[in-house]
Amino acid sequence: MESNVIIKRLALGAFVGCFIVLFIMAVGSYINGPENVIFSGVEVINAFLGSIVVGWAFSLAGLIYDKEDIAFPIQVVFQMVIGMGVLFAVAVFLGWMPVGLGIGPIITWIVIALVFGVIFWFGFYMYYRLLARELNKKLQSSNGISN
Repeated sequence: MESNVIIKRLALGAFVGCFIVLFIMAVGSYINGPENVIFSGVEVINAFLGSIVVGWAFSLAGLIYDKEDIAFPIQVVFQMVIGMGVLFAVAVFLGWMPVGLGIGPIITWIVIALVFGVIFWFGFYMYYRLLARELNKKLQSSNGISN
């Protein structure tokens, strides 16, 4: 595997991870009233670094899709298990998951994380599917093949 592919994956993972965490922080602030929410410097740094690590996990686990001999559903499960596993470990370590509040908030947190994971996975899936369709159309037109 070429190093530029890894670098692109790491950059995309960091970007998407930071986007998601900042989006959640912004929505949480809006819901609770921005004047009622104060993030400390440590929380901002943890959100930044933690989101990058989680983004890298999802992005690098996505390399499984390059293995054409592995069934697609297994590839999806592999990526989600790796990504969510790292997310949950980071969430517990950084205190994002409310482990001290009982099982209810933990389950809610997990469900929300899974919903975000599915939404972003589906978004990337559709993006790459449409990109492949366009590339196939260009290849067909350059080879003189018509639909």
